[in-house]
Amino acid sequence: MDVVANIDVDGRVTPLSIRWRDGRTFEIDRVHEAIRRASTRVGGTGIRYLVTVHGRDKYLFFEDPRWFVEEVVPENEGSASLAGGARKR
Repeated sequence: MDVVANIDVDGRVTPLSIRWRDGRTFEIDRVHEAIRRASTRVGGTGIRYLVTVHGRDKYLFFEDPRWFVEEVVPENEGSASLAGGARKR
């Protein structure tokens, strides 16, 4: 996924919008927090942003150089290798 972000003079990264692979773009309404965390559903460690997009809170991860959102996937559609029915998107 593509993320448009602002990087300030102190190096702080603030995500502004998310663009899915299909071209849809969603503006981030608010960034609530940015903390170093691991994704409990799909693994990996990076900066976890709690963001609001269209009134819904989502976790957005930056694992340099990749961005991803945890996505809940129904058991029958998900990969058996990913715990908890989630995958990186």
